This record gives sequence, structure tokens and C-alpha cells, in this order.
Amino acid sequence: MAPNVLGNTILLAEACIEQEDNNNNASIGTQQYKSKSFLNVAPKPAPMTEELKPKDATKAAIASRERRYHHVYVWRNIIAFIYLHLGFLYGSYLLVTSAKWSTFFFALALGSCGALGITAGAHRLWSHRAYKAKWPLRLFLMLAQTLAFQNSVYEWVRDHRVHHKFTDTDADPHNATRGFFFSHIGWLMVKKHPDVKARGRAVDMSDLEQDGIVMFQKRYYALLMPLFCFILPTFLAYYYLDETFSNAWYVVAIFRYVLSLNATWLVNSAAHIWGTKPYDRNISPTNNTFVAIAAYGEGWHNYHHVFPWDYKTSELGTYSTNFTTAAIDFFARIGWAYDLKSVSDELIRKRVLRTGDGTHQYNEQELQARMVDYVNQLDHESEQAVWGWDDKDMNEQDRQDATVRNKAD
Repeated sequence: MAPNVLGNTILLAEACIEQEDNNNNASIGTQQYKSKSFLNVAPKPAPMTEELKPKDATKAAIASRERRYHHVYVWRNIIAFIYLHLGFLYGSYLLVTSAKWSTFFFALALGSCGALGITAGAHRLWSHRAYKAKWPLRLFLMLAQTLAFQNSVYEWVRDHRVHHKFTDTDADPHNATRGFFFSHIGWLMVKKHPDVKARGRAVDMSDLEQDGIVMFQKRYYALLMPLFCFILPTFLAYYYLDETFSNAWYVVAIFRYVLSLNATWLVNSAAHIWGTKPYDRNISPTNNTFVAIAAYGEGWHNYHHVFPWDYKTSELGTYSTNFTTAAIDFFARIGWAYDLKSVSDELIRKRVLRTGDGTHQYNEQELQARMVDYVNQLDHESEQAVWGWDDKDMNEQDRQDATVRNKAD
């Protein structure tokens, strides 16, 4: 039975698009604070009394927070995600049983296009200003990001900037200290923590507000998203590839969309839990090769959080695990991308040796260099030979450390 494509699209749009608070001004009855607690609600601090010492007051505040904490579930999102993932499983079945190869490759092409809208567009261009783009590239990336359906560029950037400024605190939209499920998908199933809203309201978004393409998408997102993410892909597969409605909907629209969502979410979850920390061992983001491949180069997350302005989001220059960098370099060659920012080798080396976990090649090179310096120093000292006690070249420290027995008065 062919699905009602238009009806399903409208239902998904209604379920997944929250009414946007343009200023992120939800009422906040709690003070702004940074906490690495697993809790989700920021309480008012316990009143200080003469009977409460500072340590006792802290314990009381934590206890109060535990009593006050509760999730506020967004049931329309939960229901939408259940439908989407069931549709993904059904689409996987259709993909191997009845869908055409042309349908598979069309879905793959659309998924890659949407991925670039997120990685090269919302992330590296608009969130971090790691490079600049002329209007044709910005228009392409805006449409590609709309195809990916991960909220408007404006909202995506706002949440991501807050994530970088307040990683692993209650102000982090997908706080990884609350576990894999929450940082992967659970954060979209509950109302935002008050601190997320407070910090989002304060983050500087003036650069995006001056970008006409971004603001056009923000204004008409409720119309653009269903058209580019669901309706057009289904129609094109059905009409031009002579595919069935079911295959077009569940493979090209649903399967492609859910797969791209989970690839992006792995950056928030897996790349904050598993991997190495060559650049800063004191933060949760890690370098994860699997995530880098799945997310088109976004898995070198330890590097990215240390140097967020690098357009490559990694030190590595290989395109095999960083397809987005290859795409940006291509656009730079044709003149659409410019002012590509990166990090010098010397700055990377200094940071690796200062805060890295020891897994970077610079650590091994530094150890070897120190050993060479030590040996050279020994050789240098051996050249300063002395003929005996009264030699003027004798090291004064050696003279003081010597033991003289039966010393004359």
C-alpha cells in the first residue's frame, strides 16, 4: 500500500518542528550555573543560614536539586522518532528486496548533499566561521542543510556555539555526562534545560542575523523543510526513476534521513565517550576514526574542540576520513570558498606536549629529542675533562659534593 506522502510529511513537520522562540526567552526561574551533574534542572541555591556551613550548603543544594529534578518529555518528538526508526527498518528491508539500484544511489547522493549542508555549512562555515563563502556556495549549503532537516541554520548554530562554550555542563544541549542515549537522541525528546535557554539567549548571533540567506531560511523553514527533505526526494524517485511510492518514501526519504541523523548524532555521543585525546586529555571530546568516516570528517572531535576555528576540523590532511575538507578545498579552487583558517604545526605541537594524553606522534618525537639532548649533554660534559683537583675547569658543584676524609685542620 503506497503511503500518503503529503500527509506523512505534514505530520512529521508538525511533530518535529517546535514553535521557535526567536529570542530563546523561555522563563527561567533558576540562576545560571555550570554543573557537571547528571541532573537536568537548575535549582535555586539553598538559603545560607548560620547553621549551614559552606560544605553543608553545597550538599543541601545538591539534595534540593535531586528533589526538584524531573524530565519534561516532548511526546510529539518521541512519537516521530519511533515512526522514523520503524520506517528506517522497513526502508532497509525494501532496499535489499525491491528497490532499484538507481534508487539506492539517488538516496546516497541526497544523503551526501545533506551531510555537506551540515558539516561544511551549519558547522564549519556558520557555527565556527572557519572559512568564508560567496553567495552561490552559501545558497547551496543552505538548501543542502534544509534537505538534512536538523532545524534551521540559525537554531543549529545557536545550540552548537553554546555546546562549545559550555561543554558537559547543564548549559550543553546534549550534555555527554548524562550518558550515551541522552547525548545521542534523548536530548531531543525532552524540553531544554533552563541553562541551555539562558546561554542560548546570550550567545552572539549577530553575524547570522546579517546573512540574508540564513534569515530567509529561518523565516520560511516550515515550508522549505518538508519540500526539500521529504516531498521532492519522494517525487523525483517516483517520477524520474519509475520507483514505487513505498520505495520512494521509505528508502529515499525516511531511510536516507534517519541514517544521516544518526551519523550526525554520533559526533555528540560516541565522539564524547570512545577514542583518544591527543590534544587535550582534560576534556570529553575524543578522536574517533569510525565517527570521522560516518560523519564526513567530524569525528576528530578532540582536535576540533581545542582548535574550533580550523576549517579541516582535524590535523590530518587525508581526504579519506574527511570528505568535507575535500569539498571545501574544491570550492576554494573554483573561488567560492576563501579565507580558509587552519592551525600551525608549532601551535599544535605545543598544545599536544602541554595537555595531550600521549597518543600523538609529537609525544614520541619529544621523548626521542630529550634523550638525544641528554646524550649530547653527556658528550659535552665529557669534553670538559680535568687533570685533577686543582684544575681550574673543575665543576664547582663536583668540588662541593666531593668527600674529603682525614681533612687537615
